[in-house]
Amino acid sequence: MSDAITPQVESRLDEGLASLGIGIDGEQRERLLRLVELLHKWNRAYNLTAIRSPEEMVARHLLDSAAVLPFVGEEPLLDVGAGPGLPGLVLAILQPRLAVTLLDSNGKKVRFQRQAVMELGLGNATPVQARVEAFEPPAGGYVQVISRAFASLADFVQLTEHLLAEGGHWLAMKGPAADEEMAVLNAGLTIRERHVLAVPFTAGERQLLIVERTDSNPGRL
Repeated sequence: MSDAITPQVESRLDEGLASLGIGIDGEQRERLLRLVELLHKWNRAYNLTAIRSPEEMVARHLLDSAAVLPFVGEEPLLDVGAGPGLPGLVLAILQPRLAVTLLDSNGKKVRFQRQAVMELGLGNATPVQARVEAFEPPAGGYVQVISRAFASLADFVQLTEHLLAEGGHWLAMKGPAADEEMAVLNAGLTIRERHVLAVPFTAGERQLLIVERTDSNPGRL
């Protein structure tokens, strides 16, 4: 590990995951710390994230991503607008049987995703560089489509409608503006679940909205 991974960084990760009730083994812990190390290293050259401090990366990237783990199933997951791979890389580390596709149109961010997947040995994560509108999903689409900072709720759903499997659902990670975004959600959709996420070492409200179609015929939104 580099100098970026201090005892304080390790302690913050351990305490944060314990607070979230997430247990990990030694290999997962090493991969999460290595992900922070890689983010910190690449960020100096490629400006992948506005967060500069490794300690803050643990809180605002790793723990924020990990907070949704209890609500993610085992079906293949598409992370839309994944940026440097968040939350997808974290979820792939924490749930090794979960197949994660990381979708982003930004070349430097997808290059980072590929490097991280290679260095971390994540056989269950697949980076893809493409615009969401042009991306062709596998037959049947994805049962789970997640976004952390991609677009407004209405735009997220509309832009990814062709990627969602019948009977699938969207997982939208949101902040305090969730109420306003929910108010303009299109007809034919419903908020199935709404969870307040208590992310350790962070201020501000975080929520997860789980959205599904009420119309069984996809493509009619």
